[in-house]
Amino acid sequence: MELMKFDCGGAAAVLGAARTVSRLRPPGVEVHFVIAACENMINSRAYVPSDVLTASDGTTIEILNTDAEGRLTLADALVYADGEVGCESIVEFSTLTGACMVALGKSIAGLWTEDETLAAQLTEASKYSSDKVWRMPMAAEYDEQLESSVADVKNCGARYGGAITAALFLRRFVGKKRCGFAHLDIAGPVWDDKTGATGFGVKLAT
Repeated sequence: MELMKFDCGGAAAVLGAARTVSRLRPPGVEVHFVIAACENMINSRAYVPSDVLTASDGTTIEILNTDAEGRLTLADALVYADGEVGCESIVEFSTLTGACMVALGKSIAGLWTEDETLAAQLTEASKYSSDKVWRMPMAAEYDEQLESSVADVKNCGARYGGAITAALFLRRFVGKKRCGFAHLDIAGPVWDDKTGATGFGVKLAT
């Protein structure tokens, strides 16, 4: 459990990018940094499998796996960025799945987006920053794994393709910005077992 601080890697990347942008002050650029921070603690109010939660946009979510908790806070953050802030584009960083690490290892982050321009920009930024990313499929045929008989959506799909279904889950909460949304799963490269946090994502985001 002492290594689970790496699960804050997405928020750390966003904070690092915020600090960098505040110092660079690029002219004519408006950027909002949103962090889905909360206490993750076992207590009498902790959720359990089969619970149905309601996201801030009214979407009901059936809980199958309580370890797939990060995407629940991210869902509300995306609703806020999309609906309240009205961002032109949304780029989200998270240490979301072990499945992405199985697919790409510890050095490369997974990139999911349906926006070709955003994909090209992030891929180019990856080359300059050395924060390596690899574009992964937003495979619509996997969406049926998230269908629920008691809620609008399940919080996770089947065992295989878990990184894809996680991206598809998040996509549901940016209804207005599907063509301006990118999800980066940085679970692998954000942490080095010998040296700790790597700072992955900060240069990529800025």
